[in-house]
Amino acid sequence: MRADARKNRERIVSAAAEAFAREGADATLKDIAQQAGVGIGTLYRHFPTREALADAVYRTETQRLCDAAAELLQRHAPLDALREWVLLFLDYMATKDGMAESLHAVLTADASLRTDTRARLQDALRLLVDAGQRAGHLRTPLDPADLSLALAGLALALRHHPDAPRIAPRLYTLLLDGLRRR
Repeated sequence: MRADARKNRERIVSAAAEAFAREGADATLKDIAQQAGVGIGTLYRHFPTREALADAVYRTETQRLCDAAAELLQRHAPLDALREWVLLFLDYMATKDGMAESLHAVLTADASLRTDTRARLQDALRLLVDAGQRAGHLRTPLDPADLSLALAGLALALRHHPDAPRIAPRLYTLLLDGLRRR
């Protein structure tokens, strides 16, 4: 792929992630193209269907979230890195919610994608939990799969709450505080 085409693709995926998180199912492909600074034809050349765009956003956002675990541990103490990662997870879930219908079609067509994503996210979370436990900040035992389920549950509970952006960080902080070693 030419450099300019690759940049256009990256801008489209980034604009779509923002639009899906902000507008949900109401995000139009025309608005996404405009936000990315490309024509609608360019968007359709890269992503012939809304599902193809949802697939690319999902894979890109999953990779970004998984990569963030190690990056955050390089810049922050383990507990702070975990807290920052959880806030990124919240954004990830909002993006996923915003493209739920299209994403459902993608995940139905490729069942292994859901399983692979879950495993990769739990590995990233395991990296953060292990670092926190080694530093003596997080309780043991603590199964990252349990924490992953708790985080997803909170995200679902906040899905339609009108004040979610304001209270979500507070609820996630409350959950993480409960994981601290006393």
